[in-house]
Amino acid sequence: MKDDEQMNKTSTEREWYVQQFADFEKSLNGHSQQPLHEVRKKAIEWFAHNGFPTRRQEEWRFTNISPISAINFTMTEKASSNALTMQNIRPFFIDEEFVRLVFIDGNYNEILSSIGELPQGATVRTLEQAMADKPDIISRHLAKHAPLEENAFAALNTAFLSRGAFVHVSKNVVLQQPIHIMFIATDAANEHVMHPRTLIVADNSSQVQVIENYISLTDCAYFNNPVTEVVAAENAVVDHYKIQQESADAFHTSLMQIYQKRSSIYRSHNYAFGGAIARNDLNAVLDGEGAECVLNGLYLATRNQLIDNHSLIDHAQPHCNSHELYKGILDDKARAVFSGKIHVHPDAQKTDAIQSNQNLVLSDNAKVDTKPQLEIYADDVRCTHGGTVGQMDQDSIFYLRARGISRETARNIMIQAFAGEVAESIHNESIRDYIDHLVLSRLKEGRLS
Repeated sequence: MKDDEQMNKTSTEREWYVQQFADFEKSLNGHSQQPLHEVRKKAIEWFAHNGFPTRRQEEWRFTNISPISAINFTMTEKASSNALTMQNIRPFFIDEEFVRLVFIDGNYNEILSSIGELPQGATVRTLEQAMADKPDIISRHLAKHAPLEENAFAALNTAFLSRGAFVHVSKNVVLQQPIHIMFIATDAANEHVMHPRTLIVADNSSQVQVIENYISLTDCAYFNNPVTEVVAAENAVVDHYKIQQESADAFHTSLMQIYQKRSSIYRSHNYAFGGAIARNDLNAVLDGEGAECVLNGLYLATRNQLIDNHSLIDHAQPHCNSHELYKGILDDKARAVFSGKIHVHPDAQKTDAIQSNQNLVLSDNAKVDTKPQLEIYADDVRCTHGGTVGQMDQDSIFYLRARGISRETARNIMIQAFAGEVAESIHNESIRDYIDHLVLSRLKEGRLS
């Protein structure tokens, strides 16, 4: 495409979302007078000036998002007419006893949700509710951590910020039951865009487990654009799971922004199984001495899928540890991108950081671009990184077949063993079993063998 044609197309895309914002702004009524709306306007102004990223930008060099920008996605209606029942969504429950927030096509469904009795000091509700009754926490943290000036999709999410989930655990509170946040798309989501926003705040010495689950009940094309902000205060422990199992025709772009204080522990488990294009950005700032960050991920891609994982672990203080392991399995004509950066500030002495990206390619037509990176400005650190792309070990296949195992079963055993290392780090048995089931079901369907 010529430069002038590209410029006109980009301008049209910007105008579309600016007009969408004008319509959205009218629906806010009195809420447009609140301080948060100034943040929304700043976000749409940034997007109007910069537009969507292109492959000329280094962070998007391997990811062509033109299929997303080519469709004029509209916002889903606030009052959902979808009539899903518990029977429709029960197959996606990880555990019936978990605390559950359910959003259908971007809209909260109170009937399908189950919050129950929470311990004193624990709050789980919609973001809209939290804006009304937790204004102090909202003003301190919402849209304070996710950067607007670096990510066009995060800017769009912030511009249309209104719906989503809120989790707050007060000082010394340990919330034993995991919180399962289900974002479910139906046929009504066709050519619609959803901007889910999640804010998780864990105060000093608290503990919480949160699962973000993105699910399709449809094969239609829609655009899911979530942003999650996580704040782990001193000595807090946050186990955070993101499971993306959407339609092969859906588009998914997400940002997870993590902020950690002294001696906090944040553990991320990121699983990407669906989407025509799935882009996951995860940024963690270790801004307290002794903080620990663990990023684990598994992505399975087949057909013409593109799954792109970008991570940044920012070591801002000394004596912090980070460990990152991402694994990918690709078949058919799928593509995967991994770009992981560890940044160590001059004052972040005694940093211990390990980063690894490993990929198993099952087809000659599949492709992986892996780019692990270190930026170190301190001299007393221990940092390692590496990326590998390989095919199935034929000697191991032969070993299994020599013991009477079919080729297909032998391949599946090898794939399970490769993927299993990531799931081993999951402490909750129900969540681990759910992940194992998702991997097994794809193998049984013949989609990765």
